[in-house]
Amino acid sequence: MRLPNFFLAGVPKASTTSLYHYLGQHPRIYMSPIKEPNFFAAEIREENCDPRYRKILARQNRALGEFLAGPMREQRFGGIVANWDDYLRLFANADGETALGEASVCYFWSPTAPARIAEKIPGAKILVMLRHPAERAFSQYLHGVGTGMIRWSLREHIQRNLRQGSDQFSVDYPFLEFGMYSGQLARYRQHFGSNVWVGFHEDFSRSPAETLRNIFGFLGVAVDFPPDFSRRHLKAELPRLAAFGRLRNSRLWRMAVRATPASVRPLIRGVLMRRPEGFGMDPEDRRYLIDYYREDIDALAGMTGRDLDAWLR
Repeated sequence: MRLPNFFLAGVPKASTTSLYHYLGQHPRIYMSPIKEPNFFAAEIREENCDPRYRKILARQNRALGEFLAGPMREQRFGGIVANWDDYLRLFANADGETALGEASVCYFWSPTAPARIAEKIPGAKILVMLRHPAERAFSQYLHGVGTGMIRWSLREHIQRNLRQGSDQFSVDYPFLEFGMYSGQLARYRQHFGSNVWVGFHEDFSRSPAETLRNIFGFLGVAVDFPPDFSRRHLKAELPRLAAFGRLRNSRLWRMAVRATPASVRPLIRGVLMRRPEGFGMDPEDRRYLIDYYREDIDALAGMTGRDLDAWLR
């Protein structure tokens, strides 16, 4: 029985998908073939999601069962792994690697995940990549627009989050909550002490090789391994027309994707979707979000010793 000994715990929209793939290139690191299994986050369960998400999760879980029953030689995104034996299967193919990990970016936000990880794997190492909370929220919003889940303005999305009266996982929740870093970091430090590595998205964007060397050293593997940074992962996209975004979550869209040759799909995607360059956050929305997070940013700066003045403007 092989158990993971490190977790890429967060946060969403802070290059964690790229980091998951770059870590998996190292010969001494084994990454779970499923990104976002969410086993240790008790909140992330089908019954805790709003009905719109349940339909998506039901499809994912049907595919998940087939994947877990197979050789699991490729990587896939999503599918809640709620059963311990199924979770262990994610690491059954590890062969000689010394660092075994998985990436579930809701773990950092999850109130239950730190204690649940500590109970099963008390010596685990935790990786956390943080990002300017206002920019992180805007990036999550753009992702929702690109997938067709969000069809309203950022300000309305903020208000929907503030108005929501349920803790069911949904397109509206958590949203602002993902950016309240100081309390979340405190929970992990309480359970794992110095075994928590904290990085910053800004540093990773400027110097990915240096960030990876730091992580390799933290995980106890050779730091001189050169990852291939040529491919970017989970790049933000916006529909050229709103109707395209709505179609992406439809049965018709899924049928069309399956019927389209893989070689043609990038061309069609380029016609229907566009990169969000030039699509910036409204200055008033930015000021609102910075004010919303201001106290937490100050607390995080004190906890990490990091100058976060740039996050306040």
